[in-house]
Amino acid sequence: MSGRGFAVGPLVAAVLWGGMYVVSKWGFETIPPLTLSFLRLAVGAATLLVVVRVVSPSRSFSRREWGQFAGLGAMVALTIVSQFVGTDLTTASQGSLLTVLTPLFTLAFGVAAFGEAAGPRKIAGMGLAALGTLFVLAGQYDLTAIPAGNRTGVAFLLLASAGWAAYTVWGKPLVRRYSALETATYSTLFAVPMSAVLVPWELSTTGVDLAAVPVTPALVAAVLYLGVLSTAGAWYAWYKGLEFVDAGTVAVFFFAQPVVGAALGALLLDEPVGLGMVAGGAVMFAGIYLVSTGDATS
Repeated sequence: MSGRGFAVGPLVAAVLWGGMYVVSKWGFETIPPLTLSFLRLAVGAATLLVVVRVVSPSRSFSRREWGQFAGLGAMVALTIVSQFVGTDLTTASQGSLLTVLTPLFTLAFGVAAFGEAAGPRKIAGMGLAALGTLFVLAGQYDLTAIPAGNRTGVAFLLLASAGWAAYTVWGKPLVRRYSALETATYSTLFAVPMSAVLVPWELSTTGVDLAAVPVTPALVAAVLYLGVLSTAGAWYAWYKGLEFVDAGTVAVFFFAQPVVGAALGALLLDEPVGLGMVAGGAVMFAGIYLVSTGDATS
């Protein structure tokens, strides 16, 4: 892919994830988090499978490669379940931890596991992007409330950050060997039964009767958004970037999520855009530029 075209995929993923926190938080009012995470994965896997059967209908894999897909499936199941449980237990300000820490975990894992380069330019860019993201988040949330919140929820968010970082880094060999589409598809398929085993336990302990949940157009739209867009579409787009550059470079685009969310709020909900968001967004994109231009040809 020529020029900076590799950035399109991760940026698309950031856009699709921009409104996910609000949609999932709203969905928890009707469907508990573990069940909603299973529905998200099931819809996402079904969508990806339909596409991959059309694009690569005759592909076969070795037993070892199926094992690698299963390993990625475990990572992604851990990520989604812990993310949704953490989101349910925490506030928006605490949820912002996921955005800030995931790229840092990814860079660290990439260096430790695969010897990815982490020179001064990449480290400086990652630092700038993190700083800019904090400015944006500070304009949206009360970040001082993070330590005082639900510690169990924060622990789940930290686990989700590490899980997605691992899914990104250890997915790279399969993405390079086959494709972003196939890697995203088969890893998601394995994640579905792994998350399904938790659903009966959750429903029995919460007393929620899914048969009694009203299937409204808004609820269907929320599940489709989470499954088709923020899972199938975003995960494919995210892995697409890994076809061309290191995991640490792709990860820096994760910082764009809060900027996208704030921009959508201003555009669709007439929410105010403060100076902190503008300045923070500028600093963040400067950091992204440093990282991406220093590693666009790996």
